[in-house]
Amino acid sequence: MRRPIIGIIGNSYLINDQYPTHAGGTMNSEAVAQVAGCLPLIVPSDPLLVTVEELLDTCDGFLFTGGRPNVHPAEYGEDETPAHGEFDRCRDAITLPLIRACVDRGQPFFGICRGFQEVNVAMGGTLYPEIRDLPGRMNHRMPPDGTLEEKFAIRHDVHFDKGGVFHRLFGSTCVRTNTLHGQGIKTAGTRIMIEGHADDGTPEALVIKDAPGFTLSVQWHPEYNAAHDPVSRVLFSAFGDAARDWVGNRGTGPGFAAQSSVA
Repeated sequence: MRRPIIGIIGNSYLINDQYPTHAGGTMNSEAVAQVAGCLPLIVPSDPLLVTVEELLDTCDGFLFTGGRPNVHPAEYGEDETPAHGEFDRCRDAITLPLIRACVDRGQPFFGICRGFQEVNVAMGGTLYPEIRDLPGRMNHRMPPDGTLEEKFAIRHDVHFDKGGVFHRLFGSTCVRTNTLHGQGIKTAGTRIMIEGHADDGTPEALVIKDAPGFTLSVQWHPEYNAAHDPVSRVLFSAFGDAARDWVGNRGTGPGFAAQSSVA
């Protein structure tokens, strides 16, 4: 069997403040190739360049990555404010309908950080623009200084619902993770099942109820050190298994890669 092709959602950047690029972090590609056992393919997330239909036909699964720009609040019925930060409307135009299409088809995807938030918005949910401004919440943002290792260091626990998909997958109701995000889920979208929370109540892990395929999404960054971190390795291995199921059964209809069987 060929390696499943995983479309890694790219982010728009300017190199030297003038040269536009679509890029994805090397650690995303390494996690997909080395842990999930799949073929990483960077997606230029711009509706002028690609269509959702083409991506669905070309890729077997999708990694909705983190990124500095946030989902535009207009996508969940709110006005833009300075607290909402930067945006990438082209990425919004690709990822939100792509997520909904994957849910309907049973095509596997894995959401990370901004990708976790995109999944919630795609299903009708809303976001807080700045978690650290909420009473009782910790600062989940990436430390501004330090080495890459220090910025991606393990910082807090995530507690899972007993008997849920994540509990079954890890064999535990608690894991320790890094945290590098400013926004977070405010209201859960239709069919969004939040199965994991940080100690301060911030949603950290979700699945989509009754989805026929793999829809696991997390607020932290498991792509960092994925080959060696036990939590990351479990997630990417399960994602790779779901993608192989899709390749092996593609064209037979949804239902064959149900996330309920990941554990």
